[in-house]
Amino acid sequence: MASSLTTASTGTTGSEKTFFGHPRGLATLFMTEMWERFSYYGMRALLVLYLVSGGADAATGSQGGGLAMTAATATAIYSVYVSMVYLMAMPGGWFGDRVWGARKTVTIAGFVIMAGHASLAIPGQAMFFVGLALVAAGSGLLKANISTMVGHLYDGPDDPRRDGGFTLFYVGINLGAFVAPFVVGTVGEKVNWHLGFALAALGMGLGLVQFLIGTRNLSPKSNIVPNPLSQAERKGILVKAALIFALAAAFYGVVIALGVYTLNWALVPITLAGLIIPVAVLVRIKRDKDLDRTEQSKMTGYIWFFVAAAVFWMIYDQGGSTLSLFADDKTADTVFGFGFPATWYQSLNPLFVMALAPVFAWLWLWLARKNQEPNTIVKFAMGLVLVGASFFVFIVPMNMAGDGTKVSPMWLVTIYMIQTIGELCLSPVGLSVTTKMAPQKYASQMMGVWFLAVTAGDCTTGLLSLAGVDLNGTGIIAMQAALAVLAGFAIYMYRKKVQGLMGSVH
Repeated sequence: MASSLTTASTGTTGSEKTFFGHPRGLATLFMTEMWERFSYYGMRALLVLYLVSGGADAATGSQGGGLAMTAATATAIYSVYVSMVYLMAMPGGWFGDRVWGARKTVTIAGFVIMAGHASLAIPGQAMFFVGLALVAAGSGLLKANISTMVGHLYDGPDDPRRDGGFTLFYVGINLGAFVAPFVVGTVGEKVNWHLGFALAALGMGLGLVQFLIGTRNLSPKSNIVPNPLSQAERKGILVKAALIFALAAAFYGVVIALGVYTLNWALVPITLAGLIIPVAVLVRIKRDKDLDRTEQSKMTGYIWFFVAAAVFWMIYDQGGSTLSLFADDKTADTVFGFGFPATWYQSLNPLFVMALAPVFAWLWLWLARKNQEPNTIVKFAMGLVLVGASFFVFIVPMNMAGDGTKVSPMWLVTIYMIQTIGELCLSPVGLSVTTKMAPQKYASQMMGVWFLAVTAGDCTTGLLSLAGVDLNGTGIIAMQAALAVLAGFAIYMYRKKVQGLMGSVH
């Protein structure tokens, strides 16, 4: 999901136009985001391979030193981790708006992320899970606020430099994501897992240092807390947080004392929460009596998009788990005589995004001039059909590798390319339609709601893995592919009904 950006707030700045004609502060935010994505995608490229390393599901000849988990458990942990990153974007935005302000929140997030990667660099299962929790929390804090700070650099939504600024910021996201697997992934996979995680910590550290040095170039608005908590609100939240923590500690204390604790006692509640919270948020907004009839109608229409997006991300995010395990164990590791480590496949998505995003931007404009541009519903349907088609293609190399044959890397290259095309049809459009259909009362919260679709999709994958479903089998791959294609056709067949619910939004 390297292409996704949140919407930003508006503001002014007196910075000089020294970064490709943009305010100097954009360079600071560009580099911060690039290094954060470097650390995140580098660690993510290693995650599943490290979890299975030393176990029965690890590739023959791969280095040991991992946690020796099964592929099913590794996929569940990976899915829960990715889902929590996007779930934490909502409280991350809340902290920026009500507690610390965007700039302070990003600073704290950088330290938390760096501490998380440093924890992963220390051998041991306990430190591993501490590290994952810290990276997920820090990424959520940063993701929700750094794009807002980009918006602060410009003179309102009509500033002609604004779109170009976000385009450059978007390049930073994908540049970091593209380079990381070649550096962090190669060192971790081929030399030492924990050294790879340490490089991810170093990357975030470099991003944090240049952010702190460059803060003088940021807009003063980034220091402001837009809607600070009152003393009574702060006290009430602290009491509730302390109560929840005490109850959780007591519950797990009893479970451990009884000697029945397993990893599932942690994974299952988190996974279920990742499914329940998105539903609860949508229900709360939908039942809000303050919304007028038009806003209620738009929210009903938005639920179609939300469910479709959850199905899309359920498949798409397996690029770092199911596809990664296949790359490690059943795909040839040489291309034209050159070594091609499994972690390098994680660079394909950002590479394709950078190459194809300008093409799609031009294509939509060209079709719009001819009055033939597909509307939002059709683009969503295209994204779902394409991600489903990628898994239908995946069945072919899976069957070829059934007898132990190592398949060509071009199969995975093709699959990642199809998925990226699907992402470019769905993800940017999803961001746009979220802002257009958001009720006025929830305008600042709806982007967090959009990210909850990722949470729901990944938690579905995690729950399937925890239930013992073999996500690496051709049967379940075919079922997921069919689900996505059918969902695409369903939203297309009901496009008139959905369009009616959307009102004036197209």
